[in-house]
Amino acid sequence: MRATTTHGGLESPAGGDPTVDGMNEDGGGLLTIGALARRTGVTVKTVRRWSDEGLLPPAARTPAGYRLYGPDAPARLEIVRTLRELGIGTAEIRAVLCSERTVADTARHWADALDAQIRTLRLRRAVLRAVAARGTAAEELPDVHRLARLTAVERRRIIEEFVTDALDGVDAPAYRAGLLAAAPDLPEDPAPGQLGAWIDLAEHVQRPEVRAALRRLAEYSARVTPATPSATAAEAAVRVAGLMRERGDAALAAGIAPDSPAAEPVVAELVAAWLPTQTDTAGPPEQDGAAARRGLLEQLETAAEPHIERYWQLMCAATGRPQPPHWDAAGTWTTAALRAHPEPGPAPVLPPAPDARRALYVYERVSAHVTALVDAVPKDALDRPTPCATWSVRQLIDHMTWENLMIASIARDAPRTDPDADHLGDDHPAAFRESVAGLLAAFTGTRILERTYGPYEAPGALFAQQAAVELLAHGWDLARALGAGTDLAPEVADEVLAAAHGIYGAAPRTDGGSFAPERAAPEGAGGADRLAAFLGRG
Repeated sequence: MRATTTHGGLESPAGGDPTVDGMNEDGGGLLTIGALARRTGVTVKTVRRWSDEGLLPPAARTPAGYRLYGPDAPARLEIVRTLRELGIGTAEIRAVLCSERTVADTARHWADALDAQIRTLRLRRAVLRAVAARGTAAEELPDVHRLARLTAVERRRIIEEFVTDALDGVDAPAYRAGLLAAAPDLPEDPAPGQLGAWIDLAEHVQRPEVRAALRRLAEYSARVTPATPSATAAEAAVRVAGLMRERGDAALAAGIAPDSPAAEPVVAELVAAWLPTQTDTAGPPEQDGAAARRGLLEQLETAAEPHIERYWQLMCAATGRPQPPHWDAAGTWTTAALRAHPEPGPAPVLPPAPDARRALYVYERVSAHVTALVDAVPKDALDRPTPCATWSVRQLIDHMTWENLMIASIARDAPRTDPDADHLGDDHPAAFRESVAGLLAAFTGTRILERTYGPYEAPGALFAQQAAVELLAHGWDLARALGAGTDLAPEVADEVLAAAHGIYGAAPRTDGGSFAPERAAPEGAGGADRLAAFLGRG
């Protein structure tokens, strides 16, 4: 073979004269390599490489060995360049140019190959994102990568083995079928969050406590689910669950304690709605009573399996399905109300209506003492714990503020529904003082103290008494958290204690209820300390 060199885009035999090949054409319509490169904008080096690969064979050579290309070469070169820019390989391009394969077939084949590469790259990206989000340790990385690369069949097998092992020997075919029908099916291009959820799910189902929880649910299902459930049973159960969430949320927003007399009508309504869903079960309760309330309470407590709730949350996150509705607060309220009201009772006996003016005066004195406490709370003390186990100082002040705002909104016939909002902002003393002033204005500027409320026509003046009780009790909590004296509002504390006995004396002391069992007050304790002891504080 003759060695060649290039000179400014010209090709010539090594040691030859490059100017011989300097013209655009050879006089017979053929293009030199330089002319072809200039006409198409492709470099001489690239034209030569493609020519050497057989993609652009020369039409002839000069006597000196220079390549010459025919008039079709620019068009052929454009085809080669386009196919290369699309990522198609040399062999595929050669087959197209030799008419061994159509462009359409080649494009389809190469697009399929690119799809596979893209899926691989996206999976790698999703794995890396999931690893970053999870804070995966180095020793965990191989397992995470393995779980991420499983096929749909392999993913399904993990869930099937989990269900089969957990439900071994349990006769609950409908429950088993429902679990298997929901096995995860990741999309071809899972988002990092979906992949991370699948990895968490695959790890979650390996835990013995999760399998034990699933088995308890299956055993309950086997015991209470009819052999041939009606076609509308599932829809009815969904409607009742929705009603429970709605009523529980409404009770919380209205400040109804689950162990208060006002909770009884809500419990009765929920039991009445639930009873028709039990008609196909073994020995269904026929009416509201102790057996019906025990049955509903057992169902709610059994369903409240945090491990299985987590299972469904991860399942939905992995597959992109809507998340199951959350009703933690409403569910807790409903179960607490069922425990506090284990059977239907007579209409509650309300305490007699207090003297409105005296009740207002008592609230004024209590609020003045508690306001002084709140004013003294520095910002760096807001995160301190309080005798209310789940509340910090800030949360306690926010709750007291909310209670004032809530009663004032009832007085103005526009009950608030934002108990979980932040009611303090950046200035907790100002927010609390404003709530006290607003409630005092409502007591004096509306007819709340003269009206009656609710199905039992509770006298509105009880709101003033209840506000004083709540404020003094929580003021005591705040004083304890701050290390301050607890002898609050001594001039009216005994009246507040008497009001608490009238309002809450018959309230059951049940798990999840408002108050712990009553405690003995210290010898010589003041009214506020005796109130705290009566409400279970110590």
